[in-house]
Amino acid sequence: MSTASSPHLAVATPERVALSLPVAGIGYRCLAWLVDAGLLFFFWVVAYFVFTLLVSDVLGVFQGLSGLGQTLLVVGIFATQWLYWTLGEVFFHGQTPGKRALRIRVVRLDGSPVGLYESAVRNLCRAVDFLPGVYAAGCISMLLTSRHQRLGDLLAGTVLVREERIDLDKYTARTPESGVLGPKATRALTPDEVELVLAFLSRAPGLEADIRRKMGTRLVDKLGGLTDEERTHVLASAESAEAFLRAHVQVER
Repeated sequence: MSTASSPHLAVATPERVALSLPVAGIGYRCLAWLVDAGLLFFFWVVAYFVFTLLVSDVLGVFQGLSGLGQTLLVVGIFATQWLYWTLGEVFFHGQTPGKRALRIRVVRLDGSPVGLYESAVRNLCRAVDFLPGVYAAGCISMLLTSRHQRLGDLLAGTVLVREERIDLDKYTARTPESGVLGPKATRALTPDEVELVLAFLSRAPGLEADIRRKMGTRLVDKLGGLTDEERTHVLASAESAEAFLRAHVQVER
């Protein structure tokens, strides 16, 4: 479903670490939609059978409604589905059950978490993306845009990105370097801090020497737990600072 030339979303963290997030292609999006559509279909089937226990002639009840009543019922059904997509993305960090199963999530164009406004807009536009049927307009838009965005994404300023598993082994020092301090027994790193350290270590060799050293210094200070003497020793070189960071990541595994 993805290729080596698949598009990426370039973002920068507050610590000025550049990250490249792989964009979810139409294959990932379609499979995630099928999972969510299956859950919604199951919900409506259950709701139908529960309703038939109360009212034997469901179709007759619908036909007996006025034109306004039928319109409100259809709008209510759409609103229920809109709430499913929107609340899932807002409260579960850009993921509905289908997106979670496919390891993709909705984010803003700057990589930050999607908010209520963006999610509400992109999901309201599903009615347009569905036209003339089977999400034809949305699929055409995804094929024609560089970031595989449907019309709702274009209006809301959002994009779907893939979550890639990180191989921690490649960031771990093979053997302890002499004279390098190991991690002290300080607070555990948060997942965001671990990801930040891994992102820096993976890109450090390609950075300019001055920037590489400054960023390493900031991360060492962010982790904390060092005396002045130990900090001086760790920051003696960019290599020793990065070895210290690798050791911390190893402890968190």
